[in-house]
Amino acid sequence: MNRASRVCGRLAPRSLQGRLSLVALAAAALLITVLTVAFNAVMDEHLQRQADDELRTRAAAVTTTVDTSGPRVRVLETVNDRLLDANVWIYADTRLLEKPPSATVGRPVTQVADRLAAERKHACTTVDGHRPVRLCSQPIPGHGARATVVTALDLAPYRSSADTLLLGSLVLDVVMLGCTYVLTRLSVGRALRPVRTMTDQATQWSAMGSDDRFGTEDHPVELARLGGSLDALLDRIRTVLRHERQLTGELSHELRTPLTRIIMELDWWQSRPRTDAQTRATQEVIAQAARSMRTICDTLLNDARENALNPATAATTTDVVPLLGRLLQQAAPPDRVKATVETGAQVLQAGVPPALIERILSPLLANAVRYARSSVTLSARRLPSAVWIDVVDDGPGVPAEFVADLFQPGRRADADDGHDGAGLGLPLARRLARTVGGEVSYDPGHAPGARFTVSLPAG
Repeated sequence: MNRASRVCGRLAPRSLQGRLSLVALAAAALLITVLTVAFNAVMDEHLQRQADDELRTRAAAVTTTVDTSGPRVRVLETVNDRLLDANVWIYADTRLLEKPPSATVGRPVTQVADRLAAERKHACTTVDGHRPVRLCSQPIPGHGARATVVTALDLAPYRSSADTLLLGSLVLDVVMLGCTYVLTRLSVGRALRPVRTMTDQATQWSAMGSDDRFGTEDHPVELARLGGSLDALLDRIRTVLRHERQLTGELSHELRTPLTRIIMELDWWQSRPRTDAQTRATQEVIAQAARSMRTICDTLLNDARENALNPATAATTTDVVPLLGRLLQQAAPPDRVKATVETGAQVLQAGVPPALIERILSPLLANAVRYARSSVTLSARRLPSAVWIDVVDDGPGVPAEFVADLFQPGRRADADDGHDGAGLGLPLARRLARTVGGEVSYDPGHAPGARFTVSLPAG
């Protein structure tokens, strides 16, 4: 059974066009077979009725030549006597009075005629032999004598007509089935052509993350639903590609600083022989940079995973003051820049994981240290439901014409400032802050320098 199923599966068309055409052909074949059988059955019945009518007409003509008014049955002579006597038997009761010239005793046709005459009623029967013959009997009532007329008719012409009709109907059936298959295949192919076109377009658009979409207007209902589904799928693919590019850019941007520190420490350590204390210090810096890289990867990957799955995460409380001091120490401002942390005596706790706060503040602090002339200040204060952290420097500030594009990914105010950044730090800081219900904003009214404010949920 399984082998037969596998064979049928291999023989079945693989395309939807072929399968639908085969189904239409099977349905048409079933319908045409039923119609052909019914048509030929009706035609056989009609031809037999025609033969019976011919026999009854002939029998009625013959009865006019039979006289049953007296005590004996008499056959009257007429002008067309020979024509009437062809294939006609006349009986007086069961005694044969006249028979066709070609009929002989003992032949099947004669025996059937004798039997019909003995029954003395209207009846018809068919004798199948070399040539089929139809016989009908008609009793003739009388006052004293009773007679019966039996007429016969060769059915070969009728059977030939029936066979011709059957052959013609079979040829017509084959032609109709062939036309049905061809027309169905062409119609299905034409109907599926937009589907193939949409499939090719969806494949092309998904590969390059195109903004083109199918829409639902000017399409049949089925294609409109398919277009809507493909549009939704393309939107998801485009979102995934955008997140992938964003995550790759953010990882590249964030990992550049610790990698640079590792390379610089290794170059400094290899430039000339170092003491054991200097080697241990270099190793500590490299280990700290490696831990920072791991933290960066974990933070960004967890954020990307949370954005994809939207899970409910447990709140985490972070003490902000020591974290700010540690970040300022890691930023390593040059000697000409004075870096301070202003928090007052209050306890500041934010309801955000420390690694995420570090990733939010690191780009802001790196920019402040890079562009500051003499001072960088980290200040934090507590509001009723949030913690605000200001990153302030006394550098040149942000050009007024660039403020609108400040948080756009890949945009930089001056591409020739000697900094090899990709313009992803500030957009990353704002995006990470917004994922936890916070915000990163720039104060265009602050002068001189720049002031960025980070608001985070209070712990």
